[in-house]
Amino acid sequence: MKLSPLILSFALCLGVVGPAFGAPQPKSIGQFDDWAAVTFEEEGNLVCYITSEPLDMKGDYTQRGRVYALVTHRPANQSLNVVTFIAGYTYDDGSEVTAEIDDQEFTLFTQDDGAWAVDGDTDKKLVDAMRKGREMVVQGVSSRGTETTDTYSLMGFSKAYGAINEACDVAS
Repeated sequence: MKLSPLILSFALCLGVVGPAFGAPQPKSIGQFDDWAAVTFEEEGNLVCYITSEPLDMKGDYTQRGRVYALVTHRPANQSLNVVTFIAGYTYDDGSEVTAEIDDQEFTLFTQDDGAWAVDGDTDKKLVDAMRKGREMVVQGVSSRGTETTDTYSLMGFSKAYGAINEACDVAS
């Protein structure tokens, strides 16, 4: 199966596709509006994730790397619903990121260019809000003090999420 450029670029960012022969190859399980669903094997175990890029990115920056959101299942590790935001820059040390969906706001911790929920319960609440919402606004601050606001569409999130639940054989 030929991978779409979007899925291939995310796979490259995640390090799941490498030049070495026999490196894990991601497999698209569908594009659902603004969200792509993908699986791959990691150390013999199935990993499933969905991903999307923001529709709008605001901030007073001159250069920025890839920006995207992920929700990942690693059932062999009993790790489900892990929400990750990649900013395309290094976050300010010790800063927090906010993700707002409808009337709910979530605070995430940062490290390097990523932001995560503090625990699995928050991940689950964030995923539930993403399933019900239409739009998600993520705000962060770079190590240079640049404030950014990224707006994601949640169109297709629920279907993509259902696809990875089925592929990884996990209950929603």
